[in-house]
Amino acid sequence: MIRVAIADDHQLVRAGFRALLDSEPDIEVVVEASGGQELLARIREVAVDVALLDIRMPDGDGLWTTEQMAADPALADVRVVIVTTFELDEYVARAIRAGASGFLVKDTEPVDLIRAVRVVAAGDALLSPGVTRRLLERAADGLRDAADPAVLADLTERESEVLRLVGQGLTNEEIAERLYISPLTAKTHVSRIMQKLHARDRVQLVVLAYENGLVRPGWNAG
Repeated sequence: MIRVAIADDHQLVRAGFRALLDSEPDIEVVVEASGGQELLARIREVAVDVALLDIRMPDGDGLWTTEQMAADPALADVRVVIVTTFELDEYVARAIRAGASGFLVKDTEPVDLIRAVRVVAAGDALLSPGVTRRLLERAADGLRDAADPAVLADLTERESEVLRLVGQGLTNEEIAERLYISPLTAKTHVSRIMQKLHARDRVQLVVLAYENGLVRPGWNAG
């Protein structure tokens, strides 16, 4: 059972998310909160696997809350999905650096919310072409301001190629098909890249790919 916490200052949104998620046999909403402070207090008492956080909330917004969770060893394993709108793209980089594993827009399809919870609970990141890539592309100029050419120095040529494809949103299977290698080999490359770059998950690899010019806004995986 995937245990979910929802933080949003709109009761109707929380109720809608709860009704949708509780209808799934493998998902249970165990915490609701109207702000970050309340959420942090609750999830220290009730174990959760995934937290859905709105960005704009009183008493601790979603970005601040994500940062607090990442800094607390007792909460560091909780996977965070940020619920955002395209008007707030400038905050995406900060959320990723804080450890967020996924992003959704509030008008997303219900099936995508359910998928997001399952994907991040399994330890992966939500990199859907319709959401995360567009958000990251819009934030890319700001991300590359902090680029450090030395970051990728330890990567082999093949690893740099794999990182570029990760940055375009490709899965391990798609990377394997593109490079004519096995999915297991692609997965191994991704794991080694994460270790070398000290990345928590694929979302942070996407950021690094943008920061270092391996992917530019407007590129696609086609």
